[in-house]
Amino acid sequence: MAGAWVKLEQKGTGPGARSSHAITLVGDTAYAFGGEFTPRVPVDNTMYAFDLKTQTWSPLDATGDVPPPRVGVTMAAVGGTVYMFGGRDQEHKELNELYSFDTSTGTWAPLSSGTDGPPHRSYHSMVADAVGGWVYVFGGCGDAGRLNDLWGYDVAAGRWEQLPSPGEACRPRGGAGLAVAGGKLWVVYGFGGEELDDVHCYDTATGQWSAVETTGDKPSPRSVFCATGIGGHIVVFGGEVDPSDLGHLGAGKFSAEAFALDTGPSTWTRLDDATGAEHHPGPRGWCAFAAGEKDGRRGLLVYGGNSPTNDRLDDIYFFAPVLEAAC
Repeated sequence: MAGAWVKLEQKGTGPGARSSHAITLVGDTAYAFGGEFTPRVPVDNTMYAFDLKTQTWSPLDATGDVPPPRVGVTMAAVGGTVYMFGGRDQEHKELNELYSFDTSTGTWAPLSSGTDGPPHRSYHSMVADAVGGWVYVFGGCGDAGRLNDLWGYDVAAGRWEQLPSPGEACRPRGGAGLAVAGGKLWVVYGFGGEELDDVHCYDTATGQWSAVETTGDKPSPRSVFCATGIGGHIVVFGGEVDPSDLGHLGAGKFSAEAFALDTGPSTWTRLDDATGAEHHPGPRGWCAFAAGEKDGRRGLLVYGGNSPTNDRLDDIYFFAPVLEAAC
């Protein structure tokens, strides 16, 4: 298996270099929000739109209750609505508001805060199951340490539901991969005081968790990487494989590899690590990423992030993997 990277052109006025931000796709448009250029300092609270067909950025003149700036934030989309949750504000406080952004009207609206949803957190993981109409939030950095709880937001009902916890088998963590693949929810790797390399699966039909033993060309332990479900596979790219002694203020060692986990036989395969290729992002972590389609191919959109030199990045790439089911 392999895959092809394409570096996209960027016209218009975009977000610029940043990390710890979020991006999600609605049709052929990517929406980006949040992040930092200087460590721990939120850049702005502008929602930006990137047209994949014309490769043009536009800052949106949003209306409604616009969220304050934040880092370590997540977004996911169901239909034409973007959902944004949590993050860390300018005073380094963890947040727990859920907002919606109507892409047809450019309007923000608060949906929940306080005690009716997940506790405060940042650097958590979020994914949408657009078919089922749910948005899921897992783990992250809370007010009193790392978390391993799972919450689901029922879009149609407009309410949060706390789902079963994976228990001690799945250590509390931030920067984990969270993906929907093969009709189930998957937690992949993350940082729990050290870089982790375990995989856990939640069956939304039965409400049961299971620890998954994987085989094949397994990625090294890592966190704050890109992860998305494509059919029965989970595609991951990059991430921090060795944290900095300065914590979030510094740059750790980052990966430039891409892997796929076939969730049927639970087998890993290396997809690509052609770091020297012209159209390759190179090593990075703390990126914004989303699953989507370009030129009829399903793949992974990667925007920005932090580099081994601790410089924030402003480039954007699309990775179209070639995925084959294991025999």
